[in-house]
Amino acid sequence: MTRSAIVPAPTRCRSLTLEWGTRTYVMGILNVTPDSFSGDGVLSPEAAVNRGLALIAAGADILDVGGESTRPGSAPIGVAEELDRVVPVIRAIRDRTDVPISIDTSHAPVAGAALLAGADIVNDVLGFQGSDRDLPGVSAAHGAIVVAMHNRPAQATAQTGIGGYFEAVPYEALLKEIAVSLRESVSTLIAAGVPEEHIILDPGIGFGKTPEQNLELVARLGELRVLGRPLLVGPSRKSFIGVALDLPPDDRVEGTAAAVTLAIEHGADIVRVHDLPAMARVAQMADAIVRGWTDDS
Repeated sequence: MTRSAIVPAPTRCRSLTLEWGTRTYVMGILNVTPDSFSGDGVLSPEAAVNRGLALIAAGADILDVGGESTRPGSAPIGVAEELDRVVPVIRAIRDRTDVPISIDTSHAPVAGAALLAGADIVNDVLGFQGSDRDLPGVSAAHGAIVVAMHNRPAQATAQTGIGGYFEAVPYEALLKEIAVSLRESVSTLIAAGVPEEHIILDPGIGFGKTPEQNLELVARLGELRVLGRPLLVGPSRKSFIGVALDLPPDDRVEGTAAAVTLAIEHGADIVRVHDLPAMARVAQMADAIVRGWTDDS
């Protein structure tokens, strides 16, 4: 067992008390974009709302709404377009459920509008170290829970049947460098007024890492428990699975299940996934093994 004894205090998020260490929480992915790498994006607000509610019904504890693709090599969109995509969807979903909603964005205006519309969490793939320096303060002002992800700028491959990924990203010590960057994110957030108990960390599987480095990260995830904050892991359908299995995104359910299971065994507190209810069941079974069994001999 590679789990650390470091267990953060519970975090309250709307109707959900996240009691870290007792179970794995499932974050369902709702892409309100036509260019998601996984092919599950929708632009119609009605379709997006229906998909979000279906994810909740299928076992999502948290819903993560994103309006801009973050796949390797994706083209950015304007803030106005991102707002138009996500705010009506978040508002409509909030009117129908009390499940926590996360906004996946690196832009302070989008985060602020989403939080006013009913979101509870700001999930930034740039770890609150991007060009929008207002994002930490906006998150703090709204009392939001935050997810800070590790990322490293790198050149992605061209899109193929596997999808874009990073062939060469220099690290001298992968886990150590991820930990250093995540500590910097924590310091930035605390300085902006975000309470430490509101901070969740994501090591950034699939972001600024080669397929081999992503495999190493899953296998050594437990080393990041020393950071003392809950860990969110998002391996779902990602290209490192496609490279390992030589499969396109919509054929990666089994590979995702293996990665989710091992991430939970090594200390993940939240898994961010596309395929529900399958991954909720995977997480429940992994929890039964990892958290429900003790060696009393």
